[in-house]
Amino acid sequence: MSKVIGQRVTRYDGMAHVTGETKFVDDQVVPGTLTVKALRSPVSKGKVKNLDISAAEKMPGVAGVITAADVPCNAFGLVPDQPVLVNEDIRYRGEVIAAVAAVDEDTAMEALEKIGLDIEEQQAVLDPLEAMKEGAPQVRPEGNLQIWDGHGYRQVNLGDVDQSFDQADEIVESTHLHPSVEHAPMEPICSLAVPHAGPKLTVYTVSQALYFHLGMLCGILQMEPGDVHCKQWKAKTGSSWRHNTGYADLNYVGGTVGGGFGGKNDIMADHVAALLALKTGRPCKWRWTRAEDLLYSTFRGAWHITIKDAVTKDGRIIGRQMTSIRDAGSYASLNPYVVEKHCYLGAGPYFIPNVRVRGYCVYTNKPPASSMRGFGITPAAFATEVQLDKIADRLGMDPWEVRLTNAFRKGEYTPTKRVLNSVAMIEVLQNLAAKAGVELPGHLKAMASTQERG
Repeated sequence: MSKVIGQRVTRYDGMAHVTGETKFVDDQVVPGTLTVKALRSPVSKGKVKNLDISAAEKMPGVAGVITAADVPCNAFGLVPDQPVLVNEDIRYRGEVIAAVAAVDEDTAMEALEKIGLDIEEQQAVLDPLEAMKEGAPQVRPEGNLQIWDGHGYRQVNLGDVDQSFDQADEIVESTHLHPSVEHAPMEPICSLAVPHAGPKLTVYTVSQALYFHLGMLCGILQMEPGDVHCKQWKAKTGSSWRHNTGYADLNYVGGTVGGGFGGKNDIMADHVAALLALKTGRPCKWRWTRAEDLLYSTFRGAWHITIKDAVTKDGRIIGRQMTSIRDAGSYASLNPYVVEKHCYLGAGPYFIPNVRVRGYCVYTNKPPASSMRGFGITPAAFATEVQLDKIADRLGMDPWEVRLTNAFRKGEYTPTKRVLNSVAMIEVLQNLAAKAGVELPGHLKAMASTQERG
């Protein structure tokens, strides 16, 4: 390790990337591979009244068509609320209703046009603030809010926030809007499923969460537990390592991922490609277009964050009330986990002795949001840092001083009462100031994370 830390190190896969030698999922060529295309919903909310695939199935060059009736277990996700293919209820524009495997792309696209689809369109709700109102259109039967312990929000409570407001010299309140963000990796969603005798299946996947997806895929396909063989290979060296998961009918193969940033933590193509491979007995590849990837892959959901801080005249934040609303889209995906992490770390790297956070995970008729770098912490950090600048402006203080005054010190604790034994926030800020050419006054330079708070 000492040979690496602080040194310029050549990336082990860098040369293969820049010379174009790296193999990605779409570079895998298997003879006889069929092209997969999907029939997506043209409406944001509705009910499928009729779905007729007979004409598409009879087309020359079409090897197979699947609908919800072809899915052994039509629900997946960490909270298994999302169907692989719509059975009746449509929750977002672009949701997959049926899929075709054909000899080429033109044939597959023509087959989609021959599918008869009758939808009863319903009123959608696209604004999370509207979705929270009483009487709002229901995105799902359980309601538009994720429930935690009987509450429609995730809460974190520390100390007495109301008392801190009574003791404050100033109360600073602001609202922060963080937009949805698409990962936009160079590599779009792609999956290649290859059937073998047994039946067994090899799936070439762009997954960032290989074994999470393996378990979900086994559930969807209803494979018997026992001896699934997982295999992961490295595109540069061709070496492989094996991991026994306790299932037996699936080889799960993962190569180099062409960018992810959290956008490939959810199954989006593997299940459909696998179902068609098993139905047709031939390799099936589903490669999303760039438009599909931008419109229907998971993304960072939008946030509406309100912070109300109790502040003393010397710049100490003694209390915080934070209300955050996450637009989760139509399904749970990783949204509840994202909201939980947001709530746990909503106070940022600063010691605030009294905290009340309520985080709402709100469902709307949009494609499901999910993870992106930071898992909800990035929007919380954005709101917190803007809030600290507002506090500095209100008090007429230097923003550096407000941050250094409130920065965590050794032995202090987070809103979840986790005691911090390794802290360097003050030293990091001091070094940042030096790098930025900011000359801090002596009393700020003399601060240390190991000092007890005065």
